[in-house]
Amino acid sequence: MKQTIALVDDDRNILISVQMTLEQEGFNVVTYTDGESALQALLAKPADLAVLDIKMPRMDGMELLQKLRARTAMPVIFLTSKDDELDELMGLRLGADDYITKPFSQRLLLERIRALLRRNEATKAGAAPVAVITRGNLTLDETKHQCLWKGLDIQLTVTEFLLVKALAARPGMVKSRDQLIDAAYGENVYVDDRTIDSHVKRLRKKFRHEDDTFDQIETLYGIGYRYKEA
Repeated sequence: MKQTIALVDDDRNILISVQMTLEQEGFNVVTYTDGESALQALLAKPADLAVLDIKMPRMDGMELLQKLRARTAMPVIFLTSKDDELDELMGLRLGADDYITKPFSQRLLLERIRALLRRNEATKAGAAPVAVITRGNLTLDETKHQCLWKGLDIQLTVTEFLLVKALAARPGMVKSRDQLIDAAYGENVYVDDRTIDSHVKRLRKKFRHEDDTFDQIETLYGIGYRYKEA
């Protein structure tokens, strides 16, 4: 069965060119020129993945993402303006799984889409040999894509789940940013180091929302991150 990609952008030239590329690669594609119409359609029938522009009329990508995240864990890639770090960081904090800056290579966007879909499908299928990881108060159930901290459900995106898994799999061992990028994005997808830093900040915020004493993810400045040993 073909996977469906939703494209939301007020630039019709981008919509048409990206739609043609994705359809040539075997995807079903649905397009929307504003966030409001996209919201109604995607809540009624979620796509397998959505690519959202941030700056749009009627409802921008940030607001659209917030409303979608309240109802669905559908993977989302943001399109941001060149060198607009605020947009990138805010998008990640709101729950985007990835971002790509304009102007962008359609081949790069295609690879990002494929990588995210693979991660999402693997997580749903519980592809790893060990389906449940328990580290002290943390429980990760890959078959359910569920993260529990002291029995409390922590809602994580696919990328966040894979990052926690990579860190918690070997407590006390330092993971460099490159290693975390490989774990969450795959070896053939370029991601800037600051993306990992943003994900980690958002992870800490999510855990501390439920438990303000959470301090299991440690930063080793200039080296990377590690999950505290119990």
